[in-house]
Amino acid sequence: MRREINERVVSIGGGTGSFTMLSELKKVVTGLWAIVTMMDSGGSSRRLIDEFGHPLPLGDLRQALVALSRSRKLWGGIFSYRFPDSQNGSIGGHSLGNLILHALQDLNGGDLLGALDDAEEILNTAGHVIPVTLDEAMLCAELSDGTIVRGETSIDIPGDRPVLPIKRVFLEPGATATPRARKALERADKILIGPGDLYTSIIPCLLVDDVAEAIRSCDGELIYICNVMTKHGETDGYAASDYVREIHRYLGRRVDTVVVNNGEFPTGLIERYAAEDAFPVRPDLDLLRTLVPRVLAAPVATTERLIRHDAERVINTIWPDLIA
Repeated sequence: MRREINERVVSIGGGTGSFTMLSELKKVVTGLWAIVTMMDSGGSSRRLIDEFGHPLPLGDLRQALVALSRSRKLWGGIFSYRFPDSQNGSIGGHSLGNLILHALQDLNGGDLLGALDDAEEILNTAGHVIPVTLDEAMLCAELSDGTIVRGETSIDIPGDRPVLPIKRVFLEPGATATPRARKALERADKILIGPGDLYTSIIPCLLVDDVAEAIRSCDGELIYICNVMTKHGETDGYAASDYVREIHRYLGRRVDTVVVNNGEFPTGLIERYAAEDAFPVRPDLDLLRTLVPRVLAAPVATTERLIRHDAERVINTIWPDLIA
C-alpha cells in the first residue's frame, strides 16, 4: 500500500491529462491544491461568456472539482452532465456543472472564489481548486511568419489557422495571479506541472503575472510530467527536450524532475493518431539529462483505445520522489 503524503502538493495546468492525474493524486495526498488555467474560449464556457455575460470560463474549474470529488458517483456525475444538443433549447450543449458554478457565483454576489468554496463543500473535494487568475485575458499566439492568432480555441484547432510553428504565446491584456494561487505555489512542498497541452494549458498559467516568480521562489521540488503525444499545429516534431526548453523559457528556472514516457504503442493505434499528424513524443534521454537534474523514464501511458497518461503509472513512477 502506498504511504499517504502529508505535504502540500500543488498541481498547475489544465486539460484532461491534468484532471486525470488529480483523480489519482487525491487518493494519496492530504494537502492537494489544483491551480487551473482560465484561458478556455470554447464550448459551454464560451456560451456563458457570450450569452450570460459571465466574465471567465468555468469548464476547467468544473473538471478539477469533479476530479477531486469524494462524492463522484452522485454529485460528480451531476457536475459532469451535459445537456444534449438542441436547436430549440437554450441549455442544449451546456454542462450542468458550469451552470451550477454560474448560479453559485451569482448567489455569492459575483465572487467566484466563494462559489468554488461552496462547490467544494457540495462535492466533498479532497483538496482545493484555485483559478490561476480572476482577470479577463485572451491567450494569443504568434506564429513563425508573424501571424497573430487570438483565442485558446483558435490556437487549439489547427483547421482554424495556418499550420505553422508557434513562435511565442502571450496574454492580451496581461493578468495577475490570485493571492490564493500565489500563496499555494510559494508554500508548496512539491509542484507538479502537467500533463496538458503545452501552449494552451500549461504555459498560459506561467504567463500570468506572479506565477513564475512564485514558483521560482518556492523551495519545493518542481516536477514536470511531459506529454506523451505531439499535437498537430502546436508541437509538431517536438521531442521531450523541446517541451522542457519551452517550460524553462517561460518559467525562468529549470525543473528538478521530468517524467517522460518510454513505452511503445501498438502499431494500429499509432497509425490512427498519425492520420491526424500526432506522433509519440521522442524521449531523447541523453539531451534531457543535460537540461534537468533528474529524468524518470517509464512506460507511463495507456496502450489501449486512446493514448494518454495512465495516472496510476505516473504516480507510481514519481512516488519515491513525492515521499522523499
